[in-house]
Amino acid sequence: MKELYYEQIDEKIYTETLSNGLRVFILPKQEMAKTFAIFTTNYGSIDQSFVPLGNEEFITVPDGIAHFLEHKLFEKEDRDVFHDFSKLGASANAFTSFTKTAYLFSATSRIMENLKVLIDFVQEPYFSEQSVEKEKGIIGQEINMYDDQPDWRAFFGTIKSMYKHHPVHIDIAGTVESISDITKDDLYTCYHTFYHPSNMVLFVAGNVSVEETMHMIKENQAAKTFEQPEPITRKFPDEPAEVAQKQLNVTMPVNVPKALVGVKEKDIPSDPKSFMEKEWLMDIVMDALFSRSGSSYEKLYEEGLIDQSFSSETHLEKDFGFSIIGGNTSEPEKLAQSIKAELLDLNDQKLDQHTFERIKRKKLGHLLRALNSLEFIANQYTHYQLLGIDLFESIQWLEALSYEDLQKFLSSWIDEDRISFCFVRNEE
Repeated sequence: MKELYYEQIDEKIYTETLSNGLRVFILPKQEMAKTFAIFTTNYGSIDQSFVPLGNEEFITVPDGIAHFLEHKLFEKEDRDVFHDFSKLGASANAFTSFTKTAYLFSATSRIMENLKVLIDFVQEPYFSEQSVEKEKGIIGQEINMYDDQPDWRAFFGTIKSMYKHHPVHIDIAGTVESISDITKDDLYTCYHTFYHPSNMVLFVAGNVSVEETMHMIKENQAAKTFEQPEPITRKFPDEPAEVAQKQLNVTMPVNVPKALVGVKEKDIPSDPKSFMEKEWLMDIVMDALFSRSGSSYEKLYEEGLIDQSFSSETHLEKDFGFSIIGGNTSEPEKLAQSIKAELLDLNDQKLDQHTFERIKRKKLGHLLRALNSLEFIANQYTHYQLLGIDLFESIQWLEALSYEDLQKFLSSWIDEDRISFCFVRNEE
């Protein structure tokens, strides 16, 4: 077991990669009453085309299968795993994103028992044809529920306007039609390919003994048999640099129309340090322009184009990245064009050195304060581990970012061909 000490934030993480390839991280926090654990696989909704374990040919599985698999793992032949956690006094959950699937719990007692339940249920799949068919109806209802939410439709509509071929433009849950094609065999194929321990990370944070926790995990894994680890071969379609369509319209019943602007990323760095610098610079620019204290926010608000729903966000992954800005507005076209103009007119007046340094300190402060949250640490540390990045080590890269780095970034960041609009409004 290796001890990682981060002097800058005075934290210690203990880690070991087990013989089956599972990476385990333990962050002891004896001052905390609660313990949080998350078991994550490097497999998300975009992983549709791949070579199954033990095969040589690519296959393509139905949209939404990673999310479907997440649901099904909780259901065993004789019980629902949520009941197991409930009996042990734990709160459990799971989620599927574009790039990962995670299973988690938090508890204040019986931690080792809960941790064993977490590891075992994820590593003991049970799928039957009958239960798969039943789940299609349940997830179908979930899909229809999200389809009725204007914010969700606007978010995915913006991604769809940006991406032509990459599966990021497909809803994480798929469609009612796509999940109808999922079979028990499909689930087992995806499970055995992507849920191998070597493709997973287990993170435990809280009031635990490092030695006892690691011993229990190693003992648990040693009692199980896994195939030899193999590299996973995934395939993504070629994606053009420009957006798929300049404008996408969604019609549905809404009280107030919505306008969102998407900025599609290009040239995503493979080097960890450059990747993190780009992610932070994207975030700093969004904050400088479109946060409540941002120069563009104030201008748009004074013009009556935005309300409290207005926001911006950034996403960066190995194979894709984007920023989305917007919210409710009575003048969708005018708001979208105004945001676009603000982006294309980035200059030293909007982002001077003082503003840059202020927002960098703000980001650093938010990050350091967030380290008081076990959930934040476990989620974010795991997220960046799957990208080959040590989150705690990377804090020094944020501190070292310079105004010259920002200017270099801005010189090639915005391109009119990579900006798109999505409007949500009533049918006229």
